[in-house]
Amino acid sequence: MILNSSINTQSKDFLENKSFMSELLNQLKDETLKVHNAGGKSACDKHKSKNKMLARERINQLIDTGSYFLEFSTFAAHNIYDNQAPSAGIITGVGLIHNQECLIIANDATVKGGTYFPLTVKKHLRAQEIAMENNLPCIYLVDSGGAFLPLQSQVFPDKEHFGRIFYNQARMSAKGIPQISAVMGSCTAGGAYIPAMSDENIIVNKTGSIFLGGPPLVKAATGEEVSVEDLGGAALHSKKSGLADHYVDSDEEAITLLREILEHLNKKKHYHLNRKEVKAPLYLEKELYGVVPKNSAKQFDVREIISRIIDESDFHEFKKNYGTTIVTGFANIWGYPVGIIANNGVLFSESALKATHFIDMCNKRKIPLIFLQNVTGFMIGQKYEAQGIAKHGAKMVMALSQARVPKFTIIIGGSYGAGNYGMCGRAFQPRQLWMWPNAKISVMGGEQAANVLLTVKQDQLKYKKQNLLTDKEAENFKQPILDKYENESSAYYSSARLWDDGIIDPADTRKVLALGIRMSLNAELEKESHGIYRM
Repeated sequence: MILNSSINTQSKDFLENKSFMSELLNQLKDETLKVHNAGGKSACDKHKSKNKMLARERINQLIDTGSYFLEFSTFAAHNIYDNQAPSAGIITGVGLIHNQECLIIANDATVKGGTYFPLTVKKHLRAQEIAMENNLPCIYLVDSGGAFLPLQSQVFPDKEHFGRIFYNQARMSAKGIPQISAVMGSCTAGGAYIPAMSDENIIVNKTGSIFLGGPPLVKAATGEEVSVEDLGGAALHSKKSGLADHYVDSDEEAITLLREILEHLNKKKHYHLNRKEVKAPLYLEKELYGVVPKNSAKQFDVREIISRIIDESDFHEFKKNYGTTIVTGFANIWGYPVGIIANNGVLFSESALKATHFIDMCNKRKIPLIFLQNVTGFMIGQKYEAQGIAKHGAKMVMALSQARVPKFTIIIGGSYGAGNYGMCGRAFQPRQLWMWPNAKISVMGGEQAANVLLTVKQDQLKYKKQNLLTDKEAENFKQPILDKYENESSAYYSSARLWDDGIIDPADTRKVLALGIRMSLNAELEKESHGIYRM
């Protein structure tokens, strides 16, 4: 069935919404530009004076000409560490190399010498997780001084700290996931295991070096004085130690050789979908800017979003007249079949049961699931508890957790409370989770949180037989809470901490989802199993 839009693109509301989203997109472009400046002009100039390419230049030359690099976690560490680590000093993403999707991890040595902050480690591990989930070859462009020593206690010893990188490499190797390294700068301390545990590696003469302890540490520990080249340079590792497989004289030569290596992987897709001819939506994707209300509390029909991201705006809706606060149905995106679950209001028992049925059906048919989140949560109150809202919500979460098909989540508005969970939030391991610039995420809305805490405060005063707060005092009590929630629920706050995979332009949603589905086809589906559904 073709979705017919009722949006008037010349209406006052549409134009106001579009203007608001345009402001958010301008901010997104400005913040992205700051990140792309990496460690700043001085650091970049110093880096290039050593005949080294910048990290993003390396990636652009490595991937197929004219192809798209799907970058993850661009805003990692945003407004954290006194903004010393833009993008957490590392660039990760998926690009095509000889038409094969590859996960690329590139250290940015212009940011504190490419050292690892706590969020750098988290970002590196997230990239490896994506590689493992999607069975993607993993390419490491190494240029790092190792751990950022002032924060070593937050980087070194725990399960999800620096050592996990090498554990993941071993597990990927066991699964037959190719890993290739190019050492294009420092590769120090534990970081030396990255090329050492790769299938093949390359080292660049004069700029690349690999050692467990650099010259200063060697001197301090043993008294031995040795140069970088004699301790761990390209000649030593390619001719004597045998640690390096390929010796090259420049970054450009290393990238050419990387592409040659990746031409011989002998990989094939493991998961097949009945793909149709790609057809554009009937409505312009940029109209999405005017569809989403400026006022996040204002409801809108999510079908207006769906109609602008699916092929031909053709949507086979499932249970349209039941559980109407959630929309479910089948469509195609870039020809790939998908099942879509989208919020159209608060989740009731009927909504949860409908979604559970639909998730299970997509799982049986091996159809990827797309979640479009704009949800305040599950309905609360005595009536709804008596009707079993928690029990029915648990069914939805059970089905979601056990679905073996690839899942992708886009937060297009609010993502609050248990609604985040039921709609495949980060804890439920979607293959990718993206935010629109207007998106908000928190345990509840700021106004609700402020009112809850105000009620608690008033009850405490009442219990102590003290005067209750006046209206003015109550407003003063609530304001810091509102400010805190406004800051901590923003898309940038979320992205800085890797609660998502990045902030995207709404008009790129269709492309981003299609690329995610394409890369997921490299991995086999897990075996099907079911837990217990409470009836």
